[in-house]
Amino acid sequence: MRLDAEYVLPLRWTDDAGLAELVGYLTGVRDLIDVTVVDGSEPERFRAHAHALPPGVRHLPAEPWPGHNGKVAGVMTGLRTARHDRVVLADDDVRYDDGALRALVGMLDAADLVRPQNVFDPAPWHARWDTGRSLLNRALGHDYPGTLAVRRSLVLDAGGYDGDVLFENLELIRTVRAAGGRVIAADRIGVVRRPPELGHFLRQRVRQAYDDFAQPARLVAELAVLPLALASARRPRRLLAGVLAVVALAEVGRRRAGGRRLFPATASLWAPAWLAERAVCAWLAVGARVRGGVRYSDGRLRRAATPLRVVRRHMHRRAAQATT
Repeated sequence: MRLDAEYVLPLRWTDDAGLAELVGYLTGVRDLIDVTVVDGSEPERFRAHAHALPPGVRHLPAEPWPGHNGKVAGVMTGLRTARHDRVVLADDDVRYDDGALRALVGMLDAADLVRPQNVFDPAPWHARWDTGRSLLNRALGHDYPGTLAVRRSLVLDAGGYDGDVLFENLELIRTVRAAGGRVIAADRIGVVRRPPELGHFLRQRVRQAYDDFAQPARLVAELAVLPLALASARRPRRLLAGVLAVVALAEVGRRRAGGRRLFPATASLWAPAWLAERAVCAWLAVGARVRGGVRYSDGRLRRAATPLRVVRRHMHRRAAQATT
């Protein structure tokens, strides 16, 4: 049975490597759900995409939205033009199967936003490296995927979300919460994500570390790792104990909420490597902050995301102004 929902894919490509594979994927998805591709690519590439996309997939240009994060403009265009209230937002590297897509949409009957668990497939070494991050996130809370399911009406009634932040998925989650919406972490629902090319992965290291300015307690903990490791350099046993503790914590995340079905037994072993990288990149992110923010497109973004209390305050202020 066809889903009463919309699949929105914000797209902004500088080359068309992988276009044929994406078209093949969307050809299958369109049989299950209405699909809208919001394309912020340059005109020549936009036309090439329009020609390549399968019939039945709606292809729209991204409409202007305040802020420098182009993905937010694509998401808001998709939400404003969606033909259904239940909307699945997915990056261009996300690959749903029918079961995961049906499950996620079904959960919107009892929620306003659902966040599943991304799993890399295939899994080259740098994808396994980054899986360490996912496992530690699961152990300490929940991971942040490249796809969310939302109630369109709630986001639009809230006035949309801030387009001048780096960590746009967290900003959307906080906006839904500030509007009184219910957020569900569907950690058992695994959704495939294609790994980035190695060069892209390497370029993202500091930018992803910068996201943690939106979670200050986490950032402070990451900044403490490098000094602690250096202090333990002459005490190998203490350093080894720290490494084993990180592996154990990651294994807790792997075993949570059916994670053993989603992640291989060796996945936890990559967590210390990821944490070592983050320990360095967190300090580089601080340096970027001092210089005015992390590089994004042709400028810099200073804010990672807006604190929840500030989102609520802004929302209450808008509501008060609307009644006067």
